Amino acid sequence: MKGQTTYKRENIVIDADGQVLGKLAVQIADLLRGKAKPTFLPNKDEGDFVTIKNVSKMKITGKKMEQKMYYHHTGYLGGLKTTPLKKLFPEDPGEVLKIAVSGMLPKNKLRARFLKRIKFEKAKE
Repeated sequence: MKGQTTYKRENIVIDADGQVLGKLAVQIADLLRGKAKPTFLPNKDEGDFVTIKNVSKMKITGKKMEQKMYYHHTGYLGGLKTTPLKKLFPEDPGEVLKIAVSGMLPKNKLRARFLKRIKFEKAKE
């Protein structure tokens, strides 16, 4: 078709060792959306694949580790459940980062597509 440009998705590897959670999440959200590409349009899914290494070594600043809570509702009356960050981070640091990135993406049908392109590399110990 005339006027259409093709784009190629790249696989970008990010080392999370020593990086701050929020700043890392902004960087990942921009890569997933493809904002740095010249063909960027807000209604198109032209972003890259993002692989994150050493997720368990990222920094959590301030008092977030003690004070931050994650909420979800079961759907039943009185079904609001809370999970503190200090419990969730040791169990699954990738989930903490994924929730942060999810909050920085547009709240529409494209969000699920963007989040599918995040991969977490297991740390070799």
